[in-house]
Amino acid sequence: MNTKSALLCAAASFVLVPVANAQDQEGERGRDGEVSIIYWQAPSTMNPFLSGGTKDIEAASLVLEPLARFDETGEIQPWLVEEIPTLENGGISEDLKSITWKIKPGIQWSDGTPFTSADVKFTYEYCTDPEGGCAQASKFEPVESVDTPDDQTVVVNFKEPTPNPYTAFVGGESPIIQKAQFENCTGAATSTCTEQNFNPIGTGPYVVDEFRTNDAITFSANPNYREPNKPAFAKVNFKGGGDAEAAGRAVLQTGEYDYAWNLQLAPEVIAQMEAAGQGTPVVGFGTLVERIELNHTNPDPALGPDERSVVRPHPFLQDPAVYKALSMAIDRPLLVEIGYGQAGRVTCNYVPAPDAFNSTALECSEQDIEGAKALLEEAGYVDSDGDGVREKDGVELKMLFQTSTNAVRQDFQALIKEWWEEIGFEVELRNVSGSVFFGGDAGSPDTFQKFYADVEMYANNFDGIDPQAYLGQLLCENIPGPDTQWQGENVPRFCNEEYDTLWNELSETADPAERQRLSKELNDMFVSTGGQIPLVHRGRLSAHANDLGGIKLNVWDSELWNIADWYRISE
Repeated sequence: MNTKSALLCAAASFVLVPVANAQDQEGERGRDGEVSIIYWQAPSTMNPFLSGGTKDIEAASLVLEPLARFDETGEIQPWLVEEIPTLENGGISEDLKSITWKIKPGIQWSDGTPFTSADVKFTYEYCTDPEGGCAQASKFEPVESVDTPDDQTVVVNFKEPTPNPYTAFVGGESPIIQKAQFENCTGAATSTCTEQNFNPIGTGPYVVDEFRTNDAITFSANPNYREPNKPAFAKVNFKGGGDAEAAGRAVLQTGEYDYAWNLQLAPEVIAQMEAAGQGTPVVGFGTLVERIELNHTNPDPALGPDERSVVRPHPFLQDPAVYKALSMAIDRPLLVEIGYGQAGRVTCNYVPAPDAFNSTALECSEQDIEGAKALLEEAGYVDSDGDGVREKDGVELKMLFQTSTNAVRQDFQALIKEWWEEIGFEVELRNVSGSVFFGGDAGSPDTFQKFYADVEMYANNFDGIDPQAYLGQLLCENIPGPDTQWQGENVPRFCNEEYDTLWNELSETADPAERQRLSKELNDMFVSTGGQIPLVHRGRLSAHANDLGGIKLNVWDSELWNIADWYRISE
């Protein structure tokens, strides 16, 4: 039995189950009783400005809200404001140095007091106090000041022209806290205000009844929430701790809980749990891509460590016939099936999401072994001595293929080696402990940044929904080398002047449609000129009870972003 057959026999068979759609449910607030949530990482605070942990940010999102947030597709949506400011509607200044938010009238804090622009300005001052410590300080780094012309208007002024102004007060990491509650908790006092940090007053659908740090939280419906028939659940029981497997079983097998977060489990384990019939796995896709990087330098050990960082280029990997053939030989749907099941899907892109930035210009979903062979043959790569390895001008197609030690990645390596050798390459496999491979030790020869191999495989992504900074990682100036202690984000040593020029244009462009077009063009340029071979767009998998409706898994914001729309499905 060949490698492909063996892995197919072992792979779990998954069906992607449709996610329940949120519905507008008529009736009184709290009509559906209680809902139980389990996060296998327990929250330690309800103040997201004092923690960068997802568990804390998401627990707080039941109470604290931003002016705008990202929906399940990555699109920005107005939340506490009337509309999203743009250049077209005048909300963003022509010089890109300010953005004006208009707060919806009538919004109240859970204590019944008015929510105003003063609270927004205070949040900025709270997080930027030099004597304090704010985990979300980067959201406010571009901001010079915040003005409040009236109670419903917030003007954010930037230090420099800012094409992407949707950072401060946008998303679950940058919500608004109440000035009246926190005004004595600024600077050095931030961490000492236990009552405020554990029991914040918010505008969200729930209020905290009891917070037990690193254990459990109980919430009740906010009596002053702006939508009178929401939330449907009167109580939320939020349990933290344990492990991903126990959390999955609590929803999918025993039915003890209604929602379990981030089930980092093998596809066959999820399938076995799902067979119990109590719950449904759901997948949300952000920007995480499993990929193969192609080295743009010559990794020959004979060159010495410093010389191996110089863009030469590689003896054969920058030949279009070679990198196209390598990509054509890969059966991506099979990789998805054996490695990630419903938590993966084929991608041809470096930037696979959000949808507005996902290019459709590239095609890679079908394996074409014979086409790959023909492409190499036409380019002059032939097996002249019958050893199974093609060569051209005295250079044989021999490669070292490295990745981190991981069961899924070793399965991928075995399959890809088989396919590549079928089209005429000789492939040596190497795997390195993840703690070393992803480490920052400048003295280690085994880090992925040093890239002492011909090709290497790993996954990466970017935060937020705008890929400008992520695409900027591929600028020539970001190549790791001895002069930077081998730090730098341009791991494949991709260097293209046309790419750099186009990225500079993106950095100066504010129009959303143009930003999307330029980002797609940069993505296509990088991939189609041999920068990398994308494989799998990886998702985050959670699970919910079969009778829990309204779930829209969101990897761009808090997973609990729309808990006000959750409801119990009647039989």
